[in-house]
Amino acid sequence: MTHRNDLERHLGQLLDVARFKDYGPNGLQVEGREQIGTLVCGVTASLGLIEAAIAAKADAILVHHGLFWRGQDGRVTGWMKQRLARLLAHDINLYAYHLPLDAHAELGNNAQLGRLLGWQGESRFGEQDLGWLGSLTQACSLTELAAQIGSTLGRTPVLAPGDGRALRRVAWCTGGAQGYFEAAIAAGADVFVTGEISEPQAHYAAETGVAFIAAGHHATERYGVQAVAQQLAAEFGIRQQFIDIANPA
Repeated sequence: MTHRNDLERHLGQLLDVARFKDYGPNGLQVEGREQIGTLVCGVTASLGLIEAAIAAKADAILVHHGLFWRGQDGRVTGWMKQRLARLLAHDINLYAYHLPLDAHAELGNNAQLGRLLGWQGESRFGEQDLGWLGSLTQACSLTELAAQIGSTLGRTPVLAPGDGRALRRVAWCTGGAQGYFEAAIAAGADVFVTGEISEPQAHYAAETGVAFIAAGHHATERYGVQAVAQQLAAEFGIRQQFIDIANPA
């Protein structure tokens, strides 16, 4: 067991939360019981994850996508009321870490995705150094790389082909980082991998020759939260469980 404040303090230091300018609050978003012995982790603080955590008798939930974001109007109605009501009724703590969880050099989403796919990060790029750049162990085609990613993540990626070059330098940034494509091109990548694609990226790929792979927002961000939860279990002797709420994104 550990106190909820000790857990938040540890996570703040581990993930270097103070370094980031983010889109929402990082840390304890909803206060529950003081003592934590069982932790459930997942990608998003959805009602489905909250209900699964209740069934697992969790004292706390750790997620990448929390409840509160810049630009919300602040009213507690509809889905927000439902989620908060269930958390408060069962006295469950909710911890959320967004960009700090993307960026951690060993436990973060980018580090874990690279490890899973066999990519070694050599440098960083983009705003707040969130993007990773490295070399593939062996040059390959876009079709071959997409097949590896799809097989590993269990989701068929969306492709914007470049000029058909052999791929050697790979840049990646998990989640909704399609806006980093131009920075990846400038950094010297042959291909950029992220979670989502928007309309402009197909044109950039065609015009610059650099390929673009959208491998799924949820699909690329399942791994950092698991690594952090495992670290917490080892550090504090608590039980942890990852629950994946299916999401086609």
